Amino acid sequence: MSVNITFLGGADTVTGSKYLVRHDKQSLLVDCGLFQGYKQLRLRNWSPLPVAPNQIDAVVLTHAHLDHSGYLPLLAREGFEGHVYATPGTRDLCAILLPDSGHIQEEDAAFANRHGFSKHTPALPLYTRQDALNSLSLIKTTDYGHTFQPIPGWRATFSRAGHILGAASLLLEVAGRRILFSGDLGRSDDFLMNPPDRAPAADTVLIESTYGDREHPEEDVLAELGPALHRVAARGGVAVLPVFAVGRAQAILHAIAELKARGDIPTSLPVFLDSPMAIHSTHLVEHYPHEHRLTNKQVRALTHCATMVNTPDESKALGRRHGPMVILAASGMATGGRVLHHLALHAGNHRNMIILTGFQAPGTRGATLSSGAKSVRIHGQDVSVNAEVVQLQSASAHADASQLMDWLRTMPERPDQVYIVHGEMGPSDELRKRIKHELGWRAMVPEHGATWPT
Repeated sequence: MSVNITFLGGADTVTGSKYLVRHDKQSLLVDCGLFQGYKQLRLRNWSPLPVAPNQIDAVVLTHAHLDHSGYLPLLAREGFEGHVYATPGTRDLCAILLPDSGHIQEEDAAFANRHGFSKHTPALPLYTRQDALNSLSLIKTTDYGHTFQPIPGWRATFSRAGHILGAASLLLEVAGRRILFSGDLGRSDDFLMNPPDRAPAADTVLIESTYGDREHPEEDVLAELGPALHRVAARGGVAVLPVFAVGRAQAILHAIAELKARGDIPTSLPVFLDSPMAIHSTHLVEHYPHEHRLTNKQVRALTHCATMVNTPDESKALGRRHGPMVILAASGMATGGRVLHHLALHAGNHRNMIILTGFQAPGTRGATLSSGAKSVRIHGQDVSVNAEVVQLQSASAHADASQLMDWLRTMPERPDQVYIVHGEMGPSDELRKRIKHELGWRAMVPEHGATWPT
């Protein structure tokens, strides 16, 4: 029998990555992500998969970001009982991210019920913190470069993807076919993480295309972030930075520590990290020294440059402080979490600043802010946006178009087929054209729900 892939997420869009590989009545799910962004995408999270969870033999995660791992608690609750394979870094981050995701969903549902702005009575979380905790027991770890068998006879090997701690590309070998999943690829010149490993030989490649149609600017994050923080500090304002708790929060903290050390921003400028998830993730940097570029001194500076805000009461107290100050809070696209309360409180004041630190998926509040909108809807209310909005172009942890092409060029032989995934239609199609014209390889952008051979 042939080996085929069904694109259950991460196709036509940059979110919800799920790739179902099937052969001879066995099935493996590569990534298990939540859909984020547009409401019609988020509604997919509530629809059952076209395959029963108890018919999936195993799951392999490329990394811990919720658009790659966040559906796992629901999959387990609905009947999946197999193993979930991941690197140690991904396992440790999932132990932080997944329970927090369940907790935030419970909090958001409770808030909606208290204030009556949900269309559903009662509003329910997609899954709970306990669901997430239950799913963690399914995770088995394996190191980079070690070949394992997620299903008897199926061989799998992780290589470093450089995107965040634990991030991996996956080479899957089944029935004589070699399928390479890029995962989310980091930058060769990343400010924090080491670069991705070279790509191994494969017959079929699935490559992400988040930045498939653009190049990162030559200036680094220090050159962009420094002047912005200097401006807001000079006018006594509050800078609110929506950050991804894993990866982006640590990169921005490292940048702030460097800017203070260089004297580019006042050393007295108060910085707060208001995200228990980001706080725990920041401390993990110390445990994986071989995955990032930082010296021990830089790691210490990163972990000590901000006041850590853990409890809800501490977060509320932060809301009563006056500027100048800097607040980092999740989520990175302002889709939920504590950052919404800070945005609601500070977006209306012209002295303040909202700094967007990376890609903002269409349909998210972050994308609305990035577009220059004069108001944004938060907790059922329209909030005026008078604060200065700054979009950092250099802080992304994703490879840009040329870096994606460079990674493909490291393959020792030409693949039979390339599928471009995990991108909006524009970036995905631009990358397809580059692969076809520059490499002469067969490449296509699969549709959501489509099944194709390997």
